[in-house]
This record gives sequence, structure tokens and C-alpha cells, in this order.
Amino acid sequence: MTLTALAVIGLAFSLDLLLGEPPTSLHPVAWFGRLVDALDREWSESDRGQRLVGVAIAALAPLVPAAVVGGVVVSAAALHPMTGGIAAALVLFLTTSLRSLLELTADVVGATDGDVERAREEVVGLVGRDTSTLSAGELRSAAVESAAENLADGLVATLFPFAVLAPVSLPAAAAAAAWVKGVNTLDSMLGYPSKPVGTASARLDDAVMYLPARVAAAAIAVGAAAPLALVRARSWARVPPSPNSGWPMATLACALAVRLEKPDVYALNPDADLPTLAEGERAVSLVGRGAAVSVLVAVALAVAAPAIGAALASLARTTLEVAG
Repeated sequence: MTLTALAVIGLAFSLDLLLGEPPTSLHPVAWFGRLVDALDREWSESDRGQRLVGVAIAALAPLVPAAVVGGVVVSAAALHPMTGGIAAALVLFLTTSLRSLLELTADVVGATDGDVERAREEVVGLVGRDTSTLSAGELRSAAVESAAENLADGLVATLFPFAVLAPVSLPAAAAAAAWVKGVNTLDSMLGYPSKPVGTASARLDDAVMYLPARVAAAAIAVGAAAPLALVRARSWARVPPSPNSGWPMATLACALAVRLEKPDVYALNPDADLPTLAEGERAVSLVGRGAAVSVLVAVALAVAAPAIGAALASLARTTLEVAG
């Protein structure tokens, strides 16, 4: 199963490098987004009622893509083991994003050199802030901040549970990746202070992203060959409102020795200057290297998962015998 898991991971990232993301109209994440959009309504006249409904939404909605995906992979595997592997690879491909992220970030950074208006238009695909008054440096900052943050929720968050579970069960691995992507989607659509129905979704996403954000930060530091950047990042990692997104962003800021800033919200490494064009281009390369480090770690987890599982099972049996 380990070799199968590695083959599936390899196929998924080959598809990403060759194809990038599918069109939005054909993307299953967008289909789930329509469900979330239907759930984004006034269920109760009180904020408390909205929050209670939000708890149910956070608990149940991500199970929908997980169940669908797990069922698809089980059905595909029943036809032929290879078909099951291909189905699982497609799930991992659709729940991660690397090529499209890096390409869009590079396009925005490049456009800041002479075509700031186009950069303002394109950066909307990466951030939700008002871009109409952002300078070229602020646009580069917005783009590379998003690239660093999306390394965590667009790659690490789904890849790592998939890699751990794939040697044991491809359907479970695919379902876990779809569940995490469902949680991320709920948070991105409902997790705003102005929407009480999304409070539980935001809290769940905070818990789910705790480790991926820090793994992504470490991967950026390793990719930059600047391990101390992760240590320096501690000073600013908790400055953004999110308890997690500050880690990869602050680490990238320290690795590049630049300031990354969202006006009136946060400034990371504030004593430095905003990224130049060359530093923005280097940021794209560093996030790409961080992604490569993340994939290598995921492969190592897939190789080690069976041995770790066997060791834990043995420990559990020994504990039960002693307790008995």
C-alpha cells in the first residue's frame, strides 16, 4: 500500500503541474461552495440562534464532500485497484493548488512593474481586500502574503492527512482531504465577524489549520535555507487577526527581510521595506521551494505511516495487557 500511496501522490502533483486548476464551473470545491452559499441565510432572528445553527453547519456540512469522495473512491476501487488509485489521485489534485497559485502570484508581482492597474485587477484572485489605492509595493506584499498563507491551506492542510492515511486506506485518505477542504471553504465563505452563522466554522478552521500553518512556515524557512527566520517570525506571527495565517506570512517576511503589510490591520517585520520587484519574484520562488519541502515531508510520512501505526497498535495491545 505504501508504494500505491506514493504513486497516487505523484500522479496528483503531476496533474497539478500539467493542468493547474480546473475551471471554476467544473471544480467540485465550487460545487460545495454553492451548498455553503445556500446555507448562508437568516435561520434565526437572534445571533445566538444563528450561532447554534452554525454549529450544526460546521459539524455536518464538511461531511458531505467527505462522504461523496469516500464513496467514489470505494466504488472506483471495486472496479479495479488502479481505478481506485486514479480516483484518489484526482481527489488530491482537486483539493490542493500549487501551480495556479504560483502563476497568479508571479503575474501580479510582474504586473507591478509598469502596469499597476492590471496588478490591482489580478490580485483580487488572491486577496479580498480593497486594492484600489494600493501602491506597487503593497500589491506585491498582498500577493506574496496570500501565496504564503495558501501554502498552508491550499497544500499542506489536505496533503498531510492524505499522506498519513493513504497507505492504510485510499478512501479514508481522500475523504479526509475533502473534509479539510470543506472546512476551509466554510471558513472562507462564512467565517466573518459579521456572520454569526459562521462563528463555529471559523473556530473549526482555526483548529484544523493550527499544525498546517506552522508546518508551512517551517517549510518556507527550510526552502529559504534560513531556519532562524522561523524563530524571528514568532515576534509577528500573532499580529494578524487569524491565529494561524501569520506564521507562514511572517516567516516569509523574515526570510526575505521585507515588510509584509495589510494597511490598518497588520505589519510583519515592520522595520523593513515593502518588497521590491526582485524580492517579490524571490518570494514566489521561496513559496515554491517551501511546497517542494512540504511534498517531501508528506512522502516521508507516507513511508513511515505503516511502521508508526504498527508501533502504536503494539503499544496499545501492551497497555491493555498490562491493565488487564
